[in-house]
Amino acid sequence: MNQPEHKLWDETQPPKLNSTLNVLTILTFIGCGLQLLGTLSSFVTAKTNYDMKDETLKQFQSEDMPGFAKKMMGNPQDFVEMVTKSYENRIPILLLGLVSVGLCLFGAIQMRKLKKQGYTMYVIGQLIPFITMIAFIGMFAFNGVMAWVSIGITLIFILLYTSQRKHLVY
Repeated sequence: MNQPEHKLWDETQPPKLNSTLNVLTILTFIGCGLQLLGTLSSFVTAKTNYDMKDETLKQFQSEDMPGFAKKMMGNPQDFVEMVTKSYENRIPILLLGLVSVGLCLFGAIQMRKLKKQGYTMYVIGQLIPFITMIAFIGMFAFNGVMAWVSIGITLIFILLYTSQRKHLVY
């Protein structure tokens, strides 16, 4: 005997956006704005960072620099290579960053309309920056604390959206 599929809404009333999806998408809109600012800022400052890399390296290697700051910086050669590759690949990094923001924004808008495709677009948009970093800069781009915080936040949001997929009905 077949049992009817359980629906999360009444047949007479269309489904509504639940509070968790509402909050997640609002936070995603804020995150998209911050990601857009970061992407544009990285592009604009790439030349300056490249030109000042030797001075920055000297500051980090000076005797006045606290030990914890030196540890946070990691290997000086990795820093130089990261700044150099960021400058050399600034155009593709910018373009892929903009695509990433667009996909995340589009995905969140679609999920507000309870469309399943929004989840896929969002996840792809969230993964593009990490793939871009690995492809154009290298694994040493993940040496810093902020990279790991970013990975953590991304994973949390993907898991939270995954838990809400049952509410995406179209």
